[in-house]
Amino acid sequence: MQTSYKSLIMAMLRTGIFGFGGGPSVIPLFRYEAVSRYRWVKDEEFAEILAIANTLPGPIATKMAAYLGYKQKGALGAFICVAAHILPTCLAMILLFKMVTALSDSPVIHGMISAVMPVIAAMLGQLAYEFSAKAVKGLGKWLGVLLMIVSFCLLQVISIHPAIVILMFLTYGAFHLKRKSRSKEMSA
Repeated sequence: MQTSYKSLIMAMLRTGIFGFGGGPSVIPLFRYEAVSRYRWVKDEEFAEILAIANTLPGPIATKMAAYLGYKQKGALGAFICVAAHILPTCLAMILLFKMVTALSDSPVIHGMISAVMPVIAAMLGQLAYEFSAKAVKGLGKWLGVLLMIVSFCLLQVISIHPAIVILMFLTYGAFHLKRKSRSKEMSA
């Protein structure tokens, strides 16, 4: 199915408008648009895009928008997707910057921000659960859980940079896949 520029723009405008909180909070929105709504990519490819986007410097949302646009419509698609994704934020920043000093001490604003945080946490939790289920399915229950614990310890206890952890696990995944395919060939 051919993707239209209009669908790219609308999808990226939605991620830009509803992606309150930045990088991690916008990932489930990108997943919904790219995997569920428009079916531009499958879940597995989305996970790969996310992993690669995390290893590169800069905001994850613009990298994901650029990749999805490029995959659908080439360089022009990448440009359009990034522009459509950041446009709502740019306009909001221009409009809200004038009001920030007047509203900075407002308890209503603090309450609004506090009320949105659980929604973001729930969205990230759902995404983590879905990725964890896929990891356990692909690696097996024990190895999947073990690698989740190892990655948690590397990130939270030892404080290794996420890009290094992702590269380590991508390397492991490449060897694991190669080993798994060899064992299937030998048993056949």
